[in-house]
Amino acid sequence: QPFIVSGASMDDTFATGQYLIVDQLTYHFEKPERGDVVIFRPPIDLSKFYIKRVIGIPGDTIIIDKGEVTIKNEGYPDGFVLDETYIKEMSPAPKLTEILGDREYFVMGDNRNQSSDSRSWGILQEELIIGRALVRLFPPNAVSYLPGAVEIKEKKEKPIDEQQ
Repeated sequence: QPFIVSGASMDDTFATGQYLIVDQLTYHFEKPERGDVVIFRPPIDLSKFYIKRVIGIPGDTIIIDKGEVTIKNEGYPDGFVLDETYIKEMSPAPKLTEILGDREYFVMGDNRNQSSDSRSWGILQEELIIGRALVRLFPPNAVSYLPGAVEIKEKKEKPIDEQQ
């Protein structure tokens, strides 16, 4: 399915007017992963499509404090801070904590200060996810496969089983 980017919420990863092909098949066989760029219908307006990055996946607790995102889950009960080199600076905002259940995701724009995302309208239900950004076709100088794909990793802390 074609998708045209509109707005600044994913700058510098995606810009207004870029033409993407959306993979609507993969998520029928596997779950979205942390770091995936997804296209979905936002719970605040189901007539629209948004594009954001998956930050939290089912089973995660997301803590945002002083512009830093910490993830806690079964493998990291003490949490780890995301190493997000791809984002623009995030202004400090009130502390936020979200606990994700089955089929629930936490998504954020890469341009955090210009993004309407899970911080403002809450958790994204899996059934609202349309697919992932598969190919960027326009502009010609930015053509790429799995545009915006990154490996989101922890900035500090190791899983409990690796600390021993």
